[in-house]
Amino acid sequence: MLVLGNADYSAPARGIAALLGMAYAELEVHRFPDGESRVKLPTPLPAHLIIVCTLNRANDRLVELLLLAHTARRHGAERLTLVAPYLCYMRQDLEFSPGEAVSQRIVGRFLGELFDDVLTVDPHLHRIERLDQAIASGNPVMLTAAAPIAAEIGRRWPDALLLGPDGESQQWVERIAAIGGLDSAVSHKDRFGDRDVRVALPATAVDGRTVVLIDDIASTGRTLAVAASQLRERGAAAVHACVTHALLSAQALADLHAAGIDTVLSTNSVPHPTNAIALEPLLAEAISTLR
Repeated sequence: MLVLGNADYSAPARGIAALLGMAYAELEVHRFPDGESRVKLPTPLPAHLIIVCTLNRANDRLVELLLLAHTARRHGAERLTLVAPYLCYMRQDLEFSPGEAVSQRIVGRFLGELFDDVLTVDPHLHRIERLDQAIASGNPVMLTAAAPIAAEIGRRWPDALLLGPDGESQQWVERIAAIGGLDSAVSHKDRFGDRDVRVALPATAVDGRTVVLIDDIASTGRTLAVAASQLRERGAAAVHACVTHALLSAQALADLHAAGIDTVLSTNSVPHPTNAIALEPLLAEAISTLR
């Protein structure tokens, strides 16, 4: 068995290989001026290849995985395991208006056909409950970062109130709160556009409390910012945020601090300045149990 990483996510991939006691190698990727990619795998390849590649910058990554998987099969790999801590294209799970691509099903089928196993962490599943409803073939494995997140929050803010900014976050908020023995509540959100949201906080008292906003993904950060502003208006003593997947630009992160969020934490599912929670032990343990 061999762990194969790439330059953009090499540190976590090397950490997983070390925990498993496996050899590590790196995928060679060259991007031509017109945007096309050339990939080169180390050879010879073992029968079982573990590819650690998080799927931010999704459009580039998906094409490179297509090239990688077919090349690996041609060079003798019999089992391909994809470890993608962040799984892209999970938002669009319905055809909300005629003609829209349901990307969750399309990308899920694409990955399921390329790989024998797909491991991911806290995928954005809203109207479905199981990863095999999005990735119907192969062996999809859905992990959660709830335990390491709960441990980090408990270490920093042991009396915090966990608050979900919308109904979609409820599953993560309640799971983390149960593990950490913390209070929790969930807000209601109406979205009118990518950056136009309205958040209605729950009736839970926040005056004088430390509140930690919890969500799976932060990209524009607008929902977290609106919730934080309202929490400050209602007298919260401190407001922090913790997300599994940080896709925030530098400006979006600055906007969160300007809205009253003191600290933003994330797992290292996507490389980001806010990374504070390592996923290598969780991922390595899951890989070790594959059959």
